[in-house]
Amino acid sequence: MNILAHIYLSGESDEIKIGNFIGDFVKASDMERFNEGINRGIKLHWAIDEFTDHHAVVQKSKDRLRPKYGHYAGVIIDIFYDHFLAKNWNDFHSTLLRTFVDDTYNMFNQNLDILPENVQYVLPYMIKNDWLYNYQYFDGIEKVMQGMANRSNFNSKMEQSIDELKKYHKEFEKEFQEFFPELIDFSKTFLEMKMNH
Repeated sequence: MNILAHIYLSGESDEIKIGNFIGDFVKASDMERFNEGINRGIKLHWAIDEFTDHHAVVQKSKDRLRPKYGHYAGVIIDIFYDHFLAKNWNDFHSTLLRTFVDDTYNMFNQNLDILPENVQYVLPYMIKNDWLYNYQYFDGIEKVMQGMANRSNFNSKMEQSIDELKKYHKEFEKEFQEFFPELIDFSKTFLEMKMNH
């Protein structure tokens, strides 16, 4: 659930942000419910996930966690990378993180009726606990991991992953800094390509 990155990579369009935000919660068969802009955002979300899952640098990050966390390593790395995006926000965006996050929360609230039911359920928790802003802090990441571990049907151990984030912070940050500019380029190209079709 690297929500901050997905929203950041959507550009300026609210519709694309909404689509990119709900991408994990919709199937291809749901897409007729949404307009073209939101559908572009959903497709961008899926393309970002595909690009990320197969990227060599991301694999390196995941490999560090895989022995302990198995297939949850990918979910954890998504959130770790959001931590580094929030922490280094000023390198990537001219708007302050606090402003960007508040604008995002307001925009989602104004479009609540468009969001799938399970997203409508998650959103108040996200805003109340200020996930997107608090990703920059260790305790913010720890709370998110704890929540995800509680919601998991299996013993994911995700609540312990803050230990690895602290222990390998420099390594993970270096991998994020190497990977993220490529993801930015990929997302821009994807949106431009879709614009022209």
